[in-house]
Amino acid sequence: MQDLQGGRIDYLCEIISTAKPQIDGGTVKALAILSQQRSPVLPNLPTAAEQGLDVQAYTWNAIFLPKGAPPAIVKRLNEAMIQAMNTQAVADRLQSLGAVLVAPDRRSPEYLAKFVHSEIEKWAAPIKASGVTVD
Repeated sequence: MQDLQGGRIDYLCEIISTAKPQIDGGTVKALAILSQQRSPVLPNLPTAAEQGLDVQAYTWNAIFLPKGAPPAIVKRLNEAMIQAMNTQAVADRLQSLGAVLVAPDRRSPEYLAKFVHSEIEKWAAPIKASGVTVD
């Protein structure tokens, strides 16, 4: 964000919670949101799709445990996370940052495992085509 504000780069794909203060302050210009719908915290920012671009990218968060973690621990942590997500204070805070809580039917460890694999498949080709390497 500092490089964008300083004119050292021309473009940055950033998450709302980091970009919104700069957008609101006028130090950067938002071009589009890369989700399917407009964000409630940036309602005047059109989606890429509204502007004719077929691109969708989003940020997601999850909690991972070491492979082979005891199922009872996985279940207990999952239940605690769901309980936290269901509290109004947590929901309100995340929404104020532009975050979207995952739907209740997508909050299981089994769903997360499938989702992670689908994300790997989705992004493997563009990453490979970019020529990015791990040093």
